[in-house]
Amino acid sequence: MEPDFWNGRYSDASYLFGTAPAAPLASIIDQLPKTGRALSLADGEGRNSVFLAKHGLSVTAFDFAENALVKARQLAKDVGADVSFHQADITAWDWSAEPYDLVAGIFFQFLPPDLRAQVFDGILDAIAPGGTLYILGYRPEQIGRGTGGPPYVENTYTEDLLRDSFGTLDIQRLRSWDEDLSEGRGHNGASALIELLATKTR
Repeated sequence: MEPDFWNGRYSDASYLFGTAPAAPLASIIDQLPKTGRALSLADGEGRNSVFLAKHGLSVTAFDFAENALVKARQLAKDVGADVSFHQADITAWDWSAEPYDLVAGIFFQFLPPDLRAQVFDGILDAIAPGGTLYILGYRPEQIGRGTGGPPYVENTYTEDLLRDSFGTLDIQRLRSWDEDLSEGRGHNGASALIELLATKTR
C-alpha cells in the first residue's frame, strides 16, 4: 500500500486506536522482559511502544506513516516516555542491525503471505538470544465482523501458521480467543484474536 493510504488513515486529529495499549499486551506485561531493548514494529500512533517504554524498556519503534509518527511522538511527550521513533517500510527494515530483548508485533496484518514470510524471517533475526517475541493479531473468523483488522483472510493468523513460522522458538503461549475490544474507532466490538509469546533459546 502507498504512503498516501497510511497517512490518510492517521490524518484525523484523534487517535485511531486510542492511546491505551492493546489490552492483551497490557495483560501480560509481567511476562515480558523488564529491562533491555525492545522493538515495536508497525507501531502506528505509539500506544504500544509508549506503554513498553513506561515499563522500563529501551524502545525503538517504526511505522510507514509520518502522520502516525507525529501523534506517536506527541503521545510519548505527553506521558514522559522515551521512544526512538523511525519512519520506515516494514519490508525494508534492517532486522539484523541490532538484537532486541523483546520484539512486539501487534495488529500488523497488512502484508500478503509472501511478504509476511519475509518479515517473519526478519523478526527471528532481530530477537537476541534469550529474547522474547510477542505477536497479537486477528484470526480468519474476524473477516466480515466490521470491528477492525484486515479485509483479506490471507492476512490473518492461525495457530498453525504461527507455530510453523516460529517453531524454532520456545513457545510459552499460543492461544485463540474472542474478546470485545474498545480501542478507539479502529478496534471496536467482538474480535477473533490470536497471540503468541515465545523465547529464543538457540
